Amino acid sequence: VQLQASGGGLAQPGGSLRLSCVVSGFIGNYHVIGWFRQAPGKEREGVSCLSNRDGDTYYWDSVKGRSTISRDNAKNTVYLQMDNLKAEDTAVYYCATVRLARYYSARYYCSRHRLTNWGKGTQVTVSS
Repeated sequence: VQLQASGGGLAQPGGSLRLSCVVSGFIGNYHVIGWFRQAPGKEREGVSCLSNRDGDTYYWDSVKGRSTISRDNAKNTVYLQMDNLKAEDTAVYYCATVRLARYYSARYYCSRHRLTNWGKGTQVTVSS
């Protein structure tokens, strides 16, 4: 499975961006897919996760209420809609996935474990 993130760019504070993650290869019911980010000088942190079987979602507190993760299985694409952007959202954004042995909710798995298959990132810069 390969992942390719796109859709980053320059946005103003309060603005919106939609990131896309195209997944090449089979994504099944036991896959969890997530978005993560890394700002300069900081550790990588979680943004949002989605469990492919039922679309269950999980958001880290830093983006809760401002972001929406969604999927289009026909296009093998996972999206991250980010609204009300803040300067602190500036980072390289990555999508990642993991194939599990059974179903786990996005909340359960992503709050406890790391995803293992990563794509290249896309830069998001929020600045006026």
